[in-house]
Amino acid sequence: MKTSLFIAIILVSGAIAGTAHGLVNLVLVEPFLDSAIGIENQNLFDSGEEQATPEFWANYYSYRAWQKGGEILAGAILGTAMGALFGIVYSLSKNMLPGKNAVKKALFLALVMWATLYVIPFAKYPANPPTVGDPETIILRQTLYLAFIAISGLGALGFYQVYKRVNKKTIAFAGYAGLMVAAFIAMPANPDPVNIDSGLLAGFRATSIIGMSSFWGVVALVLGTLWQKLGLDRISHQKYQ
Repeated sequence: MKTSLFIAIILVSGAIAGTAHGLVNLVLVEPFLDSAIGIENQNLFDSGEEQATPEFWANYYSYRAWQKGGEILAGAILGTAMGALFGIVYSLSKNMLPGKNAVKKALFLALVMWATLYVIPFAKYPANPPTVGDPETIILRQTLYLAFIAISGLGALGFYQVYKRVNKKTIAFAGYAGLMVAAFIAMPANPDPVNIDSGLLAGFRATSIIGMSSFWGVVALVLGTLWQKLGLDRISHQKYQ
């Protein structure tokens, strides 16, 4: 396999998927963020911490325009990094993935990584709008979330090795399930109360899931299609003949 072609494929697939993620967030998630920030602003006005002056609103709209404008670029950058991880994992595991072609194999791997790195951690620490929570606990909350992702991801990797070595495959699935149940029980809950309209919260979380799901779906489709169209498996096979 040509290293330069491999690097180009994983970077392009990640950038495209990250851009798609940014666009989905811009269209679906941002309206909920606007509503949540609007509630926070009103609380600031009611408490007297801020005044609804023209200067305040000018600064606010300028800042939000900057945030929204940079969302697609940020998505592309983050997507490129995640796409690199996905591509490396795919290249190392493709021969053991189910599916008759690169697209199906990539989609299966994306489903596994989506579940272990996003859905399961999300179940323990679901996403909240940025205005929810005490700013003083943000480091703790981020640490807990990243720790849970590490437990889930490394646990899946470890029990995958078990899966390859045992005859009774259910042992590996049961082991991973047991690990995650233990992690759910042992890891502390989100330390901050969520005092926000339930409909707004549910909408934000639902659209966040859609956005992240779009990333994993697109990165798998793009990488699998490019891998197959450019014949990377054939190139790799010819190299080692």
